Amino acid sequence: MHVSPSRKPWYRVLYIQVIIAVVLGIALGYFFPTYGKSMKPLGDGFIKLVKMMIAPIIFCTVVHGIASVGDLRKLGRVGIKSLIYFEVVSTLALVIGLIVVNVFQPGAGITPAGETFHVDASSASATSAFSDKAHSLNVVEFLLNIIPNTLLSAFVTGDLLQVLLVAVLVAFAIAFMGERGQPMLQAIEYGGQVFFGVMHIVVKAAPIGAFGAMGYTVGAHGIGTLNKLLALMAGFYLTAGLFVVLVLGGIAWWCGFSIFRFLGYIKDELLLVLGTSSSETALPGLIEKMERLGCSKSTVGLVIPTGYSFNLDGTNIYMSMAAVFLAQATNTPLDLSQQIYLLLIAMLTSKGSSGVTGAGFLTLAATMQAIPSIPLESLALLLGIDRFMSECRALTNFVGNGIATVAISRWENEVTPQQLRHNLCRTDPSV
Repeated sequence: MHVSPSRKPWYRVLYIQVIIAVVLGIALGYFFPTYGKSMKPLGDGFIKLVKMMIAPIIFCTVVHGIASVGDLRKLGRVGIKSLIYFEVVSTLALVIGLIVVNVFQPGAGITPAGETFHVDASSASATSAFSDKAHSLNVVEFLLNIIPNTLLSAFVTGDLLQVLLVAVLVAFAIAFMGERGQPMLQAIEYGGQVFFGVMHIVVKAAPIGAFGAMGYTVGAHGIGTLNKLLALMAGFYLTAGLFVVLVLGGIAWWCGFSIFRFLGYIKDELLLVLGTSSSETALPGLIEKMERLGCSKSTVGLVIPTGYSFNLDGTNIYMSMAAVFLAQATNTPLDLSQQIYLLLIAMLTSKGSSGVTGAGFLTLAATMQAIPSIPLESLALLLGIDRFMSECRALTNFVGNGIATVAISRWENEVTPQQLRHNLCRTDPSV
């Protein structure tokens, strides 16, 4: 039988390789935890390789996308629409998380009625580091942190918002130069192609990174240590899944395509996120696929990078559920006004989580400080499962940013439902 040269053998398909690596990593960590923990450098090394390329790719994508628009009024229109979309969907994610955790109450009964919650010294010291960092997550510090110390330090630290600020300023400078800025714009376009080429080479090591990350996670934390926290995990995974299918699926339906077709279209990137627990590792791939889907370079260049800081649906669901879970676990009743206040604070603190290690846990600590009656030490309850929760957070954030890009493109009439359905049906998007 003749095999089309464009079709790869199954064992050379990236997402199949990642699936196999994830399964092998889980098995190694479960049966041989010592060896599993020793695989940590493989996962860390792959993530560092990917993060090495994120800043230059984002810079080139944003600069080329904005500077090539020509119509700055369109740029402002897309930016305003993006911020409106982010706030509406993010708030909806927070509200859904609050409703689910109040209905199922997974934290009830962890601390017997009438007793005071307390943790051991080692767990308390582990959470103190997060609470100390959380103090810096106020609005002033967040805004000042967007400005890099030097033009190049944004690329050194890899802070996504700092890179975004530099890219926007450079893009406007090139746009204002008119014809004289075209050679520079072309050079940046070629530079972006080079960085994407390097990224394609790096991504071939994704199975190794996924194997190391999953082997370490299961080996270090174990599957059998979750106990009653499984209820919170199950509730969070179920809530995130329903949010993707119902809320994001509804937005996809409005845009004229199926959410399940979309998930199949980005399956390589989703498995990469699952294996590394970081949505940033698949960011370059998402940028390329959104452009192949028909979204304009300017919309992709603006929506995806800002979405990584302002459109964190999974993190929002996690924060609202985890904060109320800890209140339930420590017998700290929260009335409706306190929960609404918690929601408003979470809307602000979630915006400062981009580029921060342990972002979900850190923003949760910042959010809980708004309700002093909840013991901050109770964060220790979540330390053991945070890695497992981070995978679901990252996956939901990733899908949310992809759908946001398509929604803004449809809002701008850049792509038709027919084009979207046609491009999503392609078995190999790279062709």
